[in-house]
Amino acid sequence: MGNDHEALPWLRAPLSSALQAQQAHALLVTGSAGIGQFEFAMALAQAWLCETPASQRADGLACGHCEGCRLVAQRSHPDMRLLVPEAWRAQAGLSADDTGDADEGKKRKPSQEIKVDQVRGALDFSERTAGRAPLKVVVVHPAEALNAVSANALLKTLEEPPGNMRFVLGCGAADSLLPTIRSRCQSIVLKAPDRAQALAWLAAQGLPDAGPLLDACGGLPLAARDQAAAGRDAAAWQAFPALVMRGDAAALAAWPLPVLAEALGRLCYDATALATGAQARFFPAWRPRALPQGPGGLAQLTACAAALRRFARQADHPWNAGLAVESLVMQVRGALHAA
Repeated sequence: MGNDHEALPWLRAPLSSALQAQQAHALLVTGSAGIGQFEFAMALAQAWLCETPASQRADGLACGHCEGCRLVAQRSHPDMRLLVPEAWRAQAGLSADDTGDADEGKKRKPSQEIKVDQVRGALDFSERTAGRAPLKVVVVHPAEALNAVSANALLKTLEEPPGNMRFVLGCGAADSLLPTIRSRCQSIVLKAPDRAQALAWLAAQGLPDAGPLLDACGGLPLAARDQAAAGRDAAAWQAFPALVMRGDAAALAAWPLPVLAEALGRLCYDATALATGAQARFFPAWRPRALPQGPGGLAQLTACAAALRRFARQADHPWNAGLAVESLVMQVRGALHAA
């Protein structure tokens, strides 16, 4: 058992500041996905529910060894509710729900949304008497997964929270939330760790020489770790620009469509930067022999990037994966070779 701020050392300072500066009953934790919003939210919940006196805890952080901390770590504290989509349950440390469809006799795909029934269950929980702590906590992550109905159901409780209730919402896309939800939360913005700290952490995870991997993931260490765990290591990302320039869709056929669409968008970003005299951000070692020139070439790159963003919004659609990969790669290759 331990603390998330110990596993992710860059969270310790902002976590301590958040605990000291908390004024609202609801906190909205934002930042790029891959920094650790979920771990931060759980560390907040653990600190609030920790049973060791605050005077005996460094910076007000959770002690990590009391019964309250143990129950939070096991996701079984009676005064905490964790709202995540079905597809996030294993990642959040929850047991998997039965997602089988009895009518069809086969399993359905786990939902990517936080549904209204989950929110209603949390609202019922909020009206009960606390079990062992002086307060109750609801963690919602990722908050952008709230659909329209569930978001409005949650809003009603944020407006008039019952008793000593606290909410923490982790979010990677705050602009997608209802403005009324944002306005009722105290905002905390997490920043990515500096490069040296991120590389040291990745090395401790068994990923030495992870510089190209970290760059390709926008400096986000958790995203880099997850890409490596999925088999896309630093060497794979280093080879990526050349594969796209050659139109080698077969070499990228195993990449999930959401990952591929995002990677191609980042390649378009770097191509635009290089063509205008700036530095590449995601693939700094990429040295293309030629790049689109003039207003026409840059316009084609911009249009290609916009098409990738549109595709990313529906990348989980049951496409023919082989055809989709080939289409995306050839579209970007054409933009990169535009005269």
